[in-house]
Amino acid sequence: MTTASVTIDPVAPTRTPRRARNGRGIRSPYPSWFYIPAGVLYLIFFALPTFSSFYFALTRWTLFSQTFIGFGNFVQFFQTPALTQGFVNTFIYGFVTSAAKVVIGLALALLLTGATFGRGYLRAVVFFPVLVSTVGVGLTFKALLDPFHGVVNQVLGFFHLPQPGWYTDPHLALLTVAGVDIWKGVGIATLIFMAGIVAIPSEYFEAARVDGAGAWNVFRNITLPLVRPAMATVIILSLIGGLRSFDLIWAMTNGGPGFSSDVIASVIYKQYQAGFFGLSTAGNVILFLVVTAIMLPVQWFLNRREADL
Repeated sequence: MTTASVTIDPVAPTRTPRRARNGRGIRSPYPSWFYIPAGVLYLIFFALPTFSSFYFALTRWTLFSQTFIGFGNFVQFFQTPALTQGFVNTFIYGFVTSAAKVVIGLALALLLTGATFGRGYLRAVVFFPVLVSTVGVGLTFKALLDPFHGVVNQVLGFFHLPQPGWYTDPHLALLTVAGVDIWKGVGIATLIFMAGIVAIPSEYFEAARVDGAGAWNVFRNITLPLVRPAMATVIILSLIGGLRSFDLIWAMTNGGPGFSSDVIASVIYKQYQAGFFGLSTAGNVILFLVVTAIMLPVQWFLNRREADL
């Protein structure tokens, strides 16, 4: 009985897998024409309106006519009395809400991924506000926080505690809306952090326990570094949402009292209500450029930190 032998020529060139067109070694399973419908929808509903807004921001326009006025809308927009306050409020609102969602979301995620009694119920409670309409949340809290007839102030008065004007005091209005925004949006942050924590291999935690590491050392040296991709996602989403926020602010305060809770988006809407369509379009362009100018360096910094891991 003979055994067949296979000889390998060491000089023969080895066949290397063909590089994919996307440069990652994976060829797309779909033909190029498969992406055409998505590209058409993107062009119609995003690209064209975006570039058109840059043109209409330079005009005084109505539904039936338009007059080119150059940068007049931008000059007038920056002369709006509420604009400076709106810029400051936008940055305060965006950074306060995003920072709070990161901290609270991470704390809740650590709690809800551990051995906690009623963990499933608590997860549902934390995520439930995300499912509720933003306008509905705003109107509900506006009633609850009413300075004269609201349940919150009545409870505080029962215990002889101060009863602040939550959304009628210029010093509290913006922070009150920010607190409601945090309550409503922290569920998404918690969910993203939970996904990041669950994705960490359990061997790391087992090795730390064998070495006698405490809870703080495990969090600082294992959980926190490996959850950075999730943290970057939460920061980006929360900051973009905070800088563009409008519906909750409008439902609760209409930008008042005075201009104390106005943000860029509410200033734009007020200009639109007054019939200054070109001026409001210029405001939208300004908001787009402000958000882009802030988010590009933030995203670059977060992606660089993630690549260093």
